[in-house]
Amino acid sequence: MAQKPKDDPATYPALGRMLTWVDKPGSDKKIIWALVVACVVVLAVEWTYTPYGAFQVEYIRGFYAAYGFVMFTGLILVSKALRYFIKRPEDYYGDKAIDSEEYPEDQLDIKGHMDD
Repeated sequence: MAQKPKDDPATYPALGRMLTWVDKPGSDKKIIWALVVACVVVLAVEWTYTPYGAFQVEYIRGFYAAYGFVMFTGLILVSKALRYFIKRPEDYYGDKAIDSEEYPEDQLDIKGHMDD
């Protein structure tokens, strides 16, 4: 009989123990607010120096932040459109798919992820 794994954070590796707060309710809002604060701080730091660039548009404060946001949003929209063209049905490979083979049940050695 397989033992159920203990869900005790003390048994987790060091990184796992440090990141247990991510699994708690409400942590998603904390992460989003931390990212918003980080973006505001970086944008505020941009006002503390004189930018130098090869093109006139690079002198605009916040240009790279706006450019990055627009390009990332465009990348997501293009990928959604591209999915329409390259998406295949689930049974696209039909009989040639490796998971379509039938195996005799008595010859299979099925183990769970906790079995040795």
